[in-house]
Amino acid sequence: MQKKMGKPPTKKTPAAAYQLKISLLYCAPLIWRRIQVPGSMTLSRFHDVIQLCMGWTDSHLHQFMIGIRSYGPANVGDHWGAVKDLDESKFTLNELESDIRQRCMYIYDFGDSWEHEIRIESIAAPGEKPLKHPVLLAGEHACPPEDIGGPPGFETFLEAISAPGNENYDEMRDWYGSDFDPDFFEIDKINKVLRKIK
Repeated sequence: MQKKMGKPPTKKTPAAAYQLKISLLYCAPLIWRRIQVPGSMTLSRFHDVIQLCMGWTDSHLHQFMIGIRSYGPANVGDHWGAVKDLDESKFTLNELESDIRQRCMYIYDFGDSWEHEIRIESIAAPGEKPLKHPVLLAGEHACPPEDIGGPPGFETFLEAISAPGNENYDEMRDWYGSDFDPDFFEIDKINKVLRKIK
């Protein structure tokens, strides 16, 4: 008797967009951003979006840790002897959705080691109108200054600049070069730039 063949597996239709929450770990108060990005966006373009929305200057190396694999720029060699990353420009968020659900970390500046946790909050159905560009929906608190020494250095910096009597107050103000407002966050200005990212 001939065995009945089951229906062939159906290929999942790519999502139109993802709503994601990006949280900078080990900093208090929590620094976070909520964004919407097209599902067709590559990781390399997503890196640009994270940099802009968080407030970084893209002055250091970075890496995505998604599922059990790592992704990074193609033109960068091994990171201090680590296993070479997969080319982030060749993978889209849609292609990596199941892995992103398991684990998605974005590490920026391997010296200061800023770790960002990325979580999918919602997914726009395939039939919905495609998102033309990323959108920053919400967020709280200013990004740390570059080269501050990671979360411990940032904590010391905040303590110093918040108290004129602190022994490091003048040194930190001179180093930073201007007033630092830990609550400053320009969502409208960021969204104007995001409109140019396809």
